[in-house]
Formats: sequence, C-alpha cells, structure tokens
Amino acid sequence: MNAEQISNRPVALVTGASRGLGRALARALAADGWQLVITSRGGAELATAEAELAELTTVVALAGSIVDDDHRARLASAAAALGGARLLVNNAGTLNGADAAGAGGGCEPLPRLADFPLPELLETFEVNVLAPIALTQLVLPQLRAHTGDVLNISSDAAAVAYEGWGGYGASKAALDLASAVLAVEEPELRVWAVDPGSMRTRMLQEASPGEDISGEPLPEEVAPALLTLVRDRAASGRYRASELLADRVGPAGAVTAGPTPAGPTPAAEAPGHAFAEAPVGAVPLAASSARRGDR
Repeated sequence: MNAEQISNRPVALVTGASRGLGRALARALAADGWQLVITSRGGAELATAEAELAELTTVVALAGSIVDDDHRARLASAAAALGGARLLVNNAGTLNGADAAGAGGGCEPLPRLADFPLPELLETFEVNVLAPIALTQLVLPQLRAHTGDVLNISSDAAAVAYEGWGGYGASKAALDLASAVLAVEEPELRVWAVDPGSMRTRMLQEASPGEDISGEPLPEEVAPALLTLVRDRAASGRYRASELLADRVGPAGAVTAGPTPAGPTPAAEAPGHAFAEAPVGAVPLAASSARRGDR
C-alpha cells in the first residue's frame, strides 16, 4: 500500500485500547481499514496491542492517563498527523477511581455510596466523564472536518440502580447525558452511547471477586455490534450491544434493517437525535446486586 492510499484511510482514536473491549474494537477497526491512535495507562499491555495491530494497519500507541491535559493534547496531535480523526472512541474507564488514582487496594471494588472515599469518587468522575468530554473538545475540529463520529462506552448501571454501583453508574449516566447534548449541539456528527453488557473482562472480574464469569461473552464477540454503528453511521442515540447484534442478524443469519436506539422516549425534540430516557418508574430504586460489566 502506497503513502497516498494510507493517507486516505480514516483515523480512529481509541482510549483504553490495551485490553478488553477497547482492544477488541481497535482490532475490528484495523481489519476494516482504519488507521489507529491508541492509548492506555499500561505501557506494557499497550505495546503488545500495538505490535498486534501494526500487522493490520498504521498505528500510533501513546501510553498515559486521559485525565492528563498534556497526554490528551498528544493524542489529538497524533490523530491530526495521520490525517485527522473521523472516529473518537471514549472507552477508557475506572470502576471506582482507586486504580486510576494509584490507590491500590484502598477502595472496595464496589463501595456503597455511604462509604465511597471522596477522592476515589472524584477520580471516577474525572476518568469516566470529564476526560472524555475534554478529549472530545480537543478532537472536535478534526471530527467536524471529516463529518465524524463519537462513540462513548456506557453501562446499564447508568440507567438501573444496582447496589454498590452508585459511583460508577452515576458517572456513566453523566456521560450518557453529555453524549445526548453533544448530539444536539453537533448535528452533523454521529454521537453514540453504547451499553456493551457484561463481558468476560478484567474489570468485571474485579467487580465480582471469586465469581465465575466464564459464561459471559468475550469482548471480541461484542465489538462487531459497535462496528455496526460505525459502518452504518446509525442515528445518534443510546444503544445496547445485545440489541444491535440481534437486530443485525435475524433468523438463519439474515441481515436485518439498520440499528435503532434503545429506549422509547426521545430525550431531545430535535429531529434525527434518538437519545432516549426511560419512562418514569422504569428504573428500580433497589435492584439486585447482579454484576455489570463493561471493559
């Protein structure tokens, strides 16, 4: 492939790309012809992912924390150097802020709100909400130039009250609302918030110590649902990966119509923006502590 062909390939910036869903999606995008800028805090795992992805596409890997202003600037510059991002995937996240803050085991995996250490709660919101918004701000000029897309990874803990998931769920609910507002403010872009469902990942195992999660799907089984949104440039909205996969493949493997956002009620009246909110009374105030998973 010559330099001109490479320069014409779209560019995706993927955070949290060293493992789990981020790595699986980066691999799917690479196989689909995208150039990549990838990042995560773990340098060793990121280097392994870079070597794997470099066999498929042009990839720039930059280790660092997305809460760091300078690191976000480096990511935006790297995407610009490849031709400008057409897709931003805000996948990096923290379960409780302790891992991102370097607090080690000082915080329970799923602390109750009454016991959530405030420094770790602040870090949870910084990683899961503020950093994605800040990175989006930096990359928006590139996305506008390419009529691009923003994919924010959400969770059903953003919509359902699970005991112990208050901090994480609240941060993801905030990201959902920010996604909906961005879709209204940037109508030329596509903005998606996606609940990937439970997956066989390190994060889910950390949230469920001692539990057998072998029956959960691998991230590689979920990534095609997200790729469907990108390929189809589906309407801005909040989606569930399980429904995306079910909508895409019907009986006997028949491909069905394009994806539709989850939820019955439009959150914004502007046409073309299908973010949804649950009807009053739909979210239980005291749900069971059934495990949730993202990355």
